[in-house]
Amino acid sequence: MAVDMDGGAGYAADEPTAIMYLGQHETQRHTPVTGELLAHAQYVGYDMLTAPITTPHFQSRVLAMLEGHMSTLAESSKPESVPLPLISPLTPVDTDLTPEVSNSSLIAVTSPWIDLASPDPLIAHVSRQVFSLEVAYAAFCGINNVMVHGPVSSEGTMQYARAVLEALGLGPYLQMHVLLPMSGELEQDVSADGTHLAELAREQFITPVDEDEDESEPELYGSWEAWNAIRTMCNYSSRLTIALEIPRQLPSLNLQSRWHSEPIRLLVLPRTSFIRNAKGYPVLAKAHQQYLTRFLRLRFPPWVILSDVGSIPSRDADAVDASRPEPTPAEAAAKANDKPNDPVPHMRYLRHLQQTQPSRPPIERFGQGYQDYLQSPLQPLTDNLESITYEVFEKDPVKYEWYERAVALALKDLREKLGEGVPIVVAVVGAGRGPLVTRVLQASSKTGIAVKCCAVEKNPNAHVLLQRRNATDALWNGQVTVVKSDMRSWPGPTTSNGEVGKVDILVSELLGSFADNELSPECLDGVQHVLHPEHGINIPQSYSAHFTPIATPKLYSDLLSRASTDLNLTVSDKWELPYVVMLHQYDYLSVQPAAEEDARTPDVKEAWSFSHPTSEAILSQASKRAGGTTDAGGWVGGDGSNEHNARSCKFTFNCSDRGICHGLGGYFETVLYASPSGQKVELSTNPVTMDEKSQDMISWFPIFFPLKTPLSLPDNAEMEVSMWRQTDDRKVWYEWIVEVYERVGGKRRKLGMSELHTSRKNGCLM
Repeated sequence: MAVDMDGGAGYAADEPTAIMYLGQHETQRHTPVTGELLAHAQYVGYDMLTAPITTPHFQSRVLAMLEGHMSTLAESSKPESVPLPLISPLTPVDTDLTPEVSNSSLIAVTSPWIDLASPDPLIAHVSRQVFSLEVAYAAFCGINNVMVHGPVSSEGTMQYARAVLEALGLGPYLQMHVLLPMSGELEQDVSADGTHLAELAREQFITPVDEDEDESEPELYGSWEAWNAIRTMCNYSSRLTIALEIPRQLPSLNLQSRWHSEPIRLLVLPRTSFIRNAKGYPVLAKAHQQYLTRFLRLRFPPWVILSDVGSIPSRDADAVDASRPEPTPAEAAAKANDKPNDPVPHMRYLRHLQQTQPSRPPIERFGQGYQDYLQSPLQPLTDNLESITYEVFEKDPVKYEWYERAVALALKDLREKLGEGVPIVVAVVGAGRGPLVTRVLQASSKTGIAVKCCAVEKNPNAHVLLQRRNATDALWNGQVTVVKSDMRSWPGPTTSNGEVGKVDILVSELLGSFADNELSPECLDGVQHVLHPEHGINIPQSYSAHFTPIATPKLYSDLLSRASTDLNLTVSDKWELPYVVMLHQYDYLSVQPAAEEDARTPDVKEAWSFSHPTSEAILSQASKRAGGTTDAGGWVGGDGSNEHNARSCKFTFNCSDRGICHGLGGYFETVLYASPSGQKVELSTNPVTMDEKSQDMISWFPIFFPLKTPLSLPDNAEMEVSMWRQTDDRKVWYEWIVEVYERVGGKRRKLGMSELHTSRKNGCLM
C-alpha cells in the first residue's frame, strides 16, 4: 500500500529495522478472543490482541448482587450488622478465557467498570474482589500481561495503589500495566456499555465539589502524580509499568519528556490520535511521529496498541478476495482511483513507519544494548585493561581525529617558537594499544614537522603489543621509543648522549566520564617533571566536570532490585558509587528558559576544572607536605600532598515542573589545545555543548550519581546540590548531597534533603 506521509530518511543499510510489536485493542470487544482469532490477527499483521478477562454476564451478576445488598442495607434497622457482600467464584459463563499456549500473545484487560479508588467502602470492597478474581484467573490461564485502568479519582490513589500492590502478589510472573492518559482523561469512554461502579457510590461518602473550583482545565501533571504515587507504593516494582494513551493533541514538551523517562510498556494509540491525509489514509501528525521514534529508540521499546481502529477482518472476507479473478488492466486502473478500502489501514501505516524510521545517531548505534546499563567506572591505575576494552575506545570516529588536530596545531606553534632544526619530543603517556601514537605520527607527517615519539604504558600486556606495532607498523617504522613504566615514575626520554631530556608535548587520554574520575589530575601532576618547564604543552590543556539533576526511574529501579553481590558491594554501598551509563530513558529536571516552544535545553552547571601543567609553586608545596617538612594543618587522612586536587561546589537549580530527583547526570568538557592564535580544539559530552564541540563522539558515556532516597519536587522548586572531590593521598572519591526548597510568600522553605552520599569505601586508588 502506498502511504502518503513523511516517514524520515529510513534506516541505513547496515542498521537493523526498528523493533515494533503491534497489538489491537477494542474497549468493547464483544466476541471471544479464541486461538483462531489470534492466529488470524497475526496473519493480518498484528502481534498480539487484548482480551477482557470477564464477560458482560459477570458484570450483570456483580451489579445484581450489589443492588440486592443495598436493598438489604436500606431495609435493615441495624445496617452496620449486615456483612459485606462476597462475590462467588467465576463460572464458565463469566469468562471466555481458558489456559492456552497462545495466551502468551494476549494482554488481559481487567473490568473498566470497577472503582478501586472509590471513597465508598462498599464500592471499593466490591471492586477489589472483582479485580482480585480477574487477576488471579488471568495468572492461572498463563497470561503474563494484564492491563488495568487507572484510578477514577485522584483522592483515592493510595487506596488504588494498595490494591495493585496486593494484585502483584497473585502471580509471580504477572506484568501489570496501568492505563493512564498523558494528562486529563482518557480519550475514549471505557464503560459506554453498562453501569460504572463509581456512579453507585453513596452520597454520604462523596466529597461535595467546590463550586468555586475551576474544573475546566485538568491538572497537567495529575496523571503523572497518580502514577508516581502508585509505583512508589509498589516500591518501584519491575513488574509494574504504564500503558500510556497518546492523545490527539500532545501536551507540552516537558510533560512528553517526563512520560518518556517512565517505564512505559504499552503505547496506546486510539483512533482519535490519527488524522487523515490527502488520500484518505489515517496517519500521525509530525509531532506524534517524532514522539513515537523516541520510544522506538529505547533499549526495550514499548509495545504499540491500536485502540478502537476497527475489528479484525474476518477470514470470510479474505476468502472472497482470494476467489475473485485477477482484474483486467482497465479494472485495475479504475480501482487505483477509488478511495482506499483497506480493512487495517492504521496497522499498515504503523508498519510503514517502522520500516522508515530515521537512522540512529552514531552514539546510539555504538551503544546499542548498553542504554541505561549501569557499569562501575574503570580504575586504570589499579587494573590492567583487556584488549577488548581498548578496542571499544578506539572505535570513536571523532576523538582521535580531534587529538590529531590538536597535536598538529601544537607542533606548528612550537616550530614557530623554537625555530627550525630543534627536535620536538612528543610523549604519549598511558599509550594503551597505541592509537594516540599513530595520530601523533600522522600529525607529524601531515605538517612536515619531525618528532621524536615516546609511548609510555604500565600495562605489561599492552606493552607487548606496542613493541610489536613498533616493529611491524609501516607508519611507526621502529621510530617510537616504547617504555614499560607507570608514567609517574618515568624519568623522561633519554637523549643521544645518554642524558635524560625533557618532553615538549605530553599527550594523554586519561579522562573519565566526569573528567577527573580516572585520576587524570594526579597522573599528570606525577609526570609533569618530564615536561619542559618553559614551553612544554599538555594535551589536554584543561578539563571541567559538569552535572545536572535528573529523573531516571529505570536506573533507580535497577539499583533497588540489584543484589549487592552483582558489584561485590554491601547493600548500602551500591548507592554510594557513581556509575558510568549511557543515559537514555531519563528526564532533565532543570531546563533553561526556551525561546522556542519545541526547544528544551538542560541547565548544566560546571562543578570544577583542572588545567595543566600545574603551577610549580603548587607542586612544590605538595612535595614539601609529602616529605613532612610542612605541617598538614589539620588535614585528615594522609599528609595532604594531594590536597591541591580536592574540589567542592554548590549550585542551585530552578525546577519549574514538579517531579522526582533520582540522582545527578555528570559530563565533562576539555580543551585539548588552544593556540595563541585563537584556534581551539575541544571535546565535550555536555549535552548543551557536545554538538558544537565534538558531535558524534562515542568514547565516553555520562556518569550517574544516585540518590538512595528519591526527592520529591513541587512546581517551581529550587534544588541545591553540594558536591566534593575528596582525597586522602591514597585514593580519590566523591561526596554529594541534595536539598529541595520552595519559596512561599517571598520566604525560602526547605522541603527535604538527601543523606550525604560518599564513595570513599570504593574510591579510585592512586
